[in-house]
Amino acid sequence: MEFLKKYNHTKNIRFESFKFALLEAKERGLKTLVETGCSRGKIKFLFFSKINWKDGMSTMIFSDYAKYINGSLTTCDIEKKNINNAKKFVKENLNYVNFITDNSLNFLSSFEKKIDFLYLDSLDGQFKEASEHQLNEIKIARDKLNMNSLVLLDDKGSKTNLSIDYMLKNGFKIINETKEQVLLSTQS
Repeated sequence: MEFLKKYNHTKNIRFESFKFALLEAKERGLKTLVETGCSRGKIKFLFFSKINWKDGMSTMIFSDYAKYINGSLTTCDIEKKNINNAKKFVKENLNYVNFITDNSLNFLSSFEKKIDFLYLDSLDGQFKEASEHQLNEIKIARDKLNMNSLVLLDDKGSKTNLSIDYMLKNGFKIINETKEQVLLSTQS
């Protein structure tokens, strides 16, 4: 997975976690990726958006993975401007990405496919309801996951407090953990 090298940027503090997760996904043959909260980048010169490595740029890396394995990524964000920025970032991979503008809870409720790889990163961690929101996301998505699915939770500590406990009590196991993220598996 040669494409991973371009994400190994000194400011991408999530790189090792993403790399581990995608190598595991490839080993398991996972092809249907779902992301809540897309890469929005950061604003430069009032209206141009550019890569924000501190956020990891997940939509970019997941779209490259989807292209590499001939899979698909569906990404959801509540803000249309974030979706538009993400489209610019993945312009070479648009055939592998479905963009949805909606609240992640509505989106996950109506998602009709089985999910192989789920990345939960909607609602920024500084909001007091972020932990409960992520918990509700995994509760909705749980029955849509395949038997060997992976779930990557972002913003460990600010959003993951409730979801990790819930997941561990419901048969998930932690297979990788960093300061920023936790990767869990449905496989027993």
